[in-house]
Amino acid sequence: VCQAVFRTDSAPSSGQLHAVQTYCKGLSPAVLRCVENYTNSYPAHNPRDSLHCCARAGDKACETACKNVLVTKVSEQEMVEGLIKGCGRQPLPQDPLCVVCRDLCVTLFSTNWESSQSWVEFERKCEYLPQEGAMTACLSDVREPCHLGCKELKYCTNFNYRPTELFRGCNMQADQGAQSDMNMWTRGVIQMPFLNIPVHDIHHCLPDTWKAIACVLHIKPCHGASPALICRSDCVNILKRCGDTSRFMQGHTAESICDILSPSDDPEQCIPLDQYLGDTLTTLILEEIVHPCNPDPCPSGELCEVNRKGCLPGEDCTPFFCLASCKLGEASDFLVPHNGRVRMPEASGDPGCYHLCKCGIGGWLESCVETPCVDVQRACIVGGQRRPHGSHFHIDCNLCTCFAGELICTGRQCLMEHSSYEDRQRFTGLPCNCADHFVPVCAVTGRTYPSACLARCTGLSNTQITYGSCNKHNPCSLKPCPSNQRCVLHQRVCLTSPTKADCPQYECISRRGCEKTPPEPVCDTTHNEFTSLCALSAQGRKLAYSGPCQAACAPSIGSVCGHDGETYSSVCAAHAHRVTVDYHGQCQAVGLLTLHGGDPECHTVSCFPLPQAGCKPIIPPGACCPICGGMLRLLWSREQMDALSKVKDICSIEGDIVVLVLPIDPQPTALQIAACSKEAEKIGALVNSASPVLVSHVPLSALAHAEVLISGGGYSTAPPTSPTSGLGLYLLAPLVLGLLR
Repeated sequence: VCQAVFRTDSAPSSGQLHAVQTYCKGLSPAVLRCVENYTNSYPAHNPRDSLHCCARAGDKACETACKNVLVTKVSEQEMVEGLIKGCGRQPLPQDPLCVVCRDLCVTLFSTNWESSQSWVEFERKCEYLPQEGAMTACLSDVREPCHLGCKELKYCTNFNYRPTELFRGCNMQADQGAQSDMNMWTRGVIQMPFLNIPVHDIHHCLPDTWKAIACVLHIKPCHGASPALICRSDCVNILKRCGDTSRFMQGHTAESICDILSPSDDPEQCIPLDQYLGDTLTTLILEEIVHPCNPDPCPSGELCEVNRKGCLPGEDCTPFFCLASCKLGEASDFLVPHNGRVRMPEASGDPGCYHLCKCGIGGWLESCVETPCVDVQRACIVGGQRRPHGSHFHIDCNLCTCFAGELICTGRQCLMEHSSYEDRQRFTGLPCNCADHFVPVCAVTGRTYPSACLARCTGLSNTQITYGSCNKHNPCSLKPCPSNQRCVLHQRVCLTSPTKADCPQYECISRRGCEKTPPEPVCDTTHNEFTSLCALSAQGRKLAYSGPCQAACAPSIGSVCGHDGETYSSVCAAHAHRVTVDYHGQCQAVGLLTLHGGDPECHTVSCFPLPQAGCKPIIPPGACCPICGGMLRLLWSREQMDALSKVKDICSIEGDIVVLVLPIDPQPTALQIAACSKEAEKIGALVNSASPVLVSHVPLSALAHAEVLISGGGYSTAPPTSPTSGLGLYLLAPLVLGLLR
């Protein structure tokens, strides 16, 4: 009876305690005292400390039972029995390996472990486990982010000329690695970290298929939500035909091996080989799409950034910059730019706990500060149902997500089947049933709204808005700068709450010493170019846009309306603000909405012509004109953003953030449109998977969910650059580029 009490690490059950008291009370008081002392000292923590966990119960009765058990019961066994009785089901089994792998991963990448054994242990215990798919995807994003296009491979030639597909490892090292693997496999054994697979002579048994497998494993197509795993049917087929079954490990068959290596045939979870067995088309005009930073042209330790600033006359102009950077962790190759602010997970903390660091001059993360933890265990209760952190769903016609207990939804006005006659009479399709009158107002956050009603609908008060669009106001007229500095306009939109907005629309720059200012060309309103904003301001000129003066944006060309509802002097001025253009002329209409049509004034605007082929047009919310490319609608946490960011963005009047990924060329080709659509899908997948590629950057960590619309047609929820002559296509993604800055 006594041995049964100490046989496991769990506390004794009530039945075991009763048995000890019955059989040992008279025979051995010492044993009884020992068991009682052990019971009184277990558990070491106060069960009341876990009361908050009861909020995660699936229903109210189970939650009540949970709280009652933690307050009244003593032993673990009694608690479990009480939970089973009160909740009517067995408690979910918890696999402690997930905690082990997370802690090992964070420690491994936060410190410089010299021992190769540590890496081997991590690979063996965690990295190849099917249940660690989320961690594997996270590591893949950090080690080798997905990039658009592949070319110049000498061995894996079937992967060349794919400008609209995403790959993680399209480079010469991966190409050579695939060839090296093929050479090793010809020896008759395929060596895996946890399994060796004997095969026949692959020179004569499906050599093209083996080559495709080697190339897939190294070039790593970004296919759906999967890592670089081939589909199970392909795996079984090739092992049945080419595997040396007589030498398979005892108990293994082609099917059992593939259950370990490639367990899925779901097209979103695996890579079918047939698309990489044939030659790709070589008739594409590759100059239509240019990737200045892919492959990476910069030295090791420097970060490549596309040159969107242009160059001064006489300069050796390159389409990219190589910037000083820091590694995101000592064992990581993921780079962040100098002066960039990033989030680092706490090595000893819970999920959701981070400290914020700045990339310093010496290439080290410094000035780190702790931040309040994001409670990723905190759910949202919607209509009596529990919605966990990270989930997305619809409430009526609005898209919603739960972010650490914060319910975030779009602000669409919904008209339902059961709506009353009065509701239908009042319905306008705009938030708060505002009228579609275009009388713009400027908010303290720097955002122009089409009307005061729409501004108030977002929570702004009358004291926080002024009539007229924001670019009509001149904050420098109030002379806010010291006498030794000059005021220059710096328009921005702040995503922080209006009550917390510190959002100046100007900058103060020195009246002297322009020769010390880094050269960044700017163009004034008379179409004259200056080496810097300081030099332009010193001459008393007014800024038209950043970057070199361009003939296509001369003052005589005329103004345009941006998708942010602001009027700009030219297309170049809009693009300099990372804003895409809706139509010619001044802004004059509320625009079309997601579900219910829109402003009749849109019929009077002059839209840019659409390409003849390769486009199924889409209309951004609040815009008048259709576009060809990709669009993301992002839900974001205002609570997170309040402490993090002030950036230029495009906010829709329905409360979400709109990112447009469009070709710059006035008449884009079908290939360019497809590339932009694929880039939008990639960004959406990064947001929805909370990839460190995005959320490591402090402002982007507030993004909660992305919905993607592409010109190919149809919404898809992802599982998931300035124009320069001769450079083909750049991608214009206003929000993401702005946030990263």
